[in-house]
Amino acid sequence: MNRLLRPLPASGQHLALLVARVLVGVVLVAHGWQKLDEYTLDGTAASFEEMGVPAARAAATFAAFAELGGGALLIVGLLTPVAALLVALNMAGAWYYGHRGTGIFVAEGGGELVMVIGAVVLAIAATGAGRFSLDAILQRRATAR
Repeated sequence: MNRLLRPLPASGQHLALLVARVLVGVVLVAHGWQKLDEYTLDGTAASFEEMGVPAARAAATFAAFAELGGGALLIVGLLTPVAALLVALNMAGAWYYGHRGTGIFVAEGGGELVMVIGAVVLAIAATGAGRFSLDAILQRRATAR
């Protein structure tokens, strides 16, 4: 029973962090790119305005680049805690202005996607990017000096 309660060995933890970072990062990049390319910043800002988001143009710009840039940084594991916290802040805003009071299921307008992304990026911010990341390479180089 004691074995069942232990976390994965370190190699498994680092692999799990890599998979989580890459998968969440890909979803974020896709959503950020969609805000820039398909919806455009003007369209995203108009949508945000309808939802009552203050400073809708600035919020749309922040959301697009937090998702696109934050997702890319998560994929490679660079500046991971900062990127993850910016994404978490973006997801908190998305939940508050877009999904609060709408339930769980995304098919019904619920916030399940933003809640899961927010939870994952908070866990990544708390644990770091793991061994398979640019952050880890930079840390190894810094401590070798």
